[in-house]
Formats: sequence, structure tokens, C-alpha cells
Amino acid sequence: MKRKITIIGAGAVGSSIGYLLVAQGTASEVVFIDVNNEKALGEAMDIYQATPFLNPAIVRAGGYEDAKGSDIVIITSGVARKPGQTRIDLAQINVNIIKSIAPQISAVCPDSLYIIVANPVDVLTYAFHKATNIPANRIIGSGTSLDTARLRTRLSEIYKVSPMQVDADVLGEHGDTSFVPWSKVKIAGVNIDEYADVITNPELKVEPYDKEEVAEYIRKSGGIIISRKGATYNGVAAAVAYICKCLYSGVDTVVCVSVLMKGEYGIEDVCISIPAVLGTSGIKTTLTPTLTKEETEKLVASANAMKAVINQVEV
Repeated sequence: MKRKITIIGAGAVGSSIGYLLVAQGTASEVVFIDVNNEKALGEAMDIYQATPFLNPAIVRAGGYEDAKGSDIVIITSGVARKPGQTRIDLAQINVNIIKSIAPQISAVCPDSLYIIVANPVDVLTYAFHKATNIPANRIIGSGTSLDTARLRTRLSEIYKVSPMQVDADVLGEHGDTSFVPWSKVKIAGVNIDEYADVITNPELKVEPYDKEEVAEYIRKSGGIIISRKGATYNGVAAAVAYICKCLYSGVDTVVCVSVLMKGEYGIEDVCISIPAVLGTSGIKTTLTPTLTKEETEKLVASANAMKAVINQVEV
């Protein structure tokens, strides 16, 4: 079955996503579009020449017209965050980039599913909604999918279990106002606050830790990686490749992604991350698990922080 995905932006994030889509066999055709066409050609050539060791796929570079027929369009274009720079610092520059891309790609791919990845992702996802007539269920921000992965890997270290046995999410902004709804976190089906008490082997006891330190570690992980290696792209590439896999799957999957809020938790007209069921039609529904009063307040505060940014930029 033909599975065509277009990636706008052939930088480190876009090229890493393209590589994973081919390596995992998710896409049978990948098209790169970038203002630097030579860069796009080079990335496409590099990945295509790896296909004998991966999976058969067409990988090429082109213009917007070459995106026609794409099932999914992934937008990674934007100015990269520099060490010490917040995602919000980038807002207006990258909003302008999204506003220039949106009408061109939506004209060619009116029926595609869209994944917004560039930062600040929640603001840019909102900007894409406002710049196109694409239905809301077909616009997905990568949001806190990466933050959630970071949380699960950190908790897997603490509890000495596979990350796949950690049921935990990060909600809100992909950034400083994100938070962990600890009341919902489970380790292998056991409430996180009860897990240490049900371990029968004393050698596997859970060492005491501070939940807020874990949450802060998640919020600061991107900046730490950037300070050490200059960029972060493998984690977000894996998150986006996973979202694509979910969209192609015949089995609906719950993922924390940035969505246009339409009254969930009393929040409207802003994009932040909550659990959403993803399927072949895009966002099939959002989920509103019961949160504590404090957690609900944190989610509302995160939404208000994003609204404040949106009010400061020309969307």
C-alpha cells in the first residue's frame, strides 16, 4: 500500500524523521521540501541510498506541487532554538514561517493530515489552524509527546522497569508550564504511590525521590541536550514517527498531542496537549480524564500562558 509523507524542512529534525519513517517501514514515499533545495536533495539522497539495508521506499526532494497526494504532511520548518533561548523567544519568527507555508501546502494537500513540529509547537499549531481551512481533527501538534517519553524513561530508571510499563503523561504546553498529573501515573498498572509498597523483593526497593524534581527534569531536558550537543532531534523524530504510525494503524491509539481545545476542562481557542485518540482520520476524539483540582488549575494556567504568547504575536 502506498504511504506518502511530505516533510517540510530538511534540517536535523526533518531529516531524522524521514530516516525513521523509512527505517521503520512506515512510509513508502518521503518527499522533502526546503527553502534550501540543495540540503533537501542531499538528505533525500543520503536516506534513499540506505534503503537496501532498511525498507524499499522512494525518497526525494521537490517543491510544494510534489507533495500532492500525501497522506501526511509534517512541518518542521523554523529557526532552531539556540542555547539559553526559550521556545517563546522564537514565536513571531516561526509564526511568520508557518503563515507563509500554510496556504501553499494546504492548496496542494487539502485532504492530508498535518503534524506541526517546529517550536513553539503549541503556538505554531494554533497559527496553522488560523491560516488554513483544514478541519481541526486533521491538525496535530507534536506537543508533549516527547515530554511524555522523557517522563516515562525517567520513571523507568527510578522504578527499574521497562518504559513500556510506565503509564504517565505530560499535559499542557510543550515547555515551561507543562506538568505531570501524578494522580494518573501508574507503574505496571499499580498507582505510583502504591508501587513501592507492593514490591516483595527488598533488593528492588524504590529509592525516595522528589516528584517536582522529576517534572523539572522533564521541562529542562531539551535545554540540557541543546547545551551539550547543540540540538535535539532524535527524541522528537521518534515521537513524530510514532504519531505517523498511529495515524496509519487500523488500531486507534491514545497519544498526548497538541490539539485545538474546544471546551475541554473549560479551555477554548488555544492549542495545548491532552490525551487524544489518533486514527486514520486524524484526531478521533480528545480524552478528559478526571484531574485533581490542583492539576486542573495547572492545565488552565498552561493554556492561559499560551494565550498570552498568542496575544503578543501576529497570528
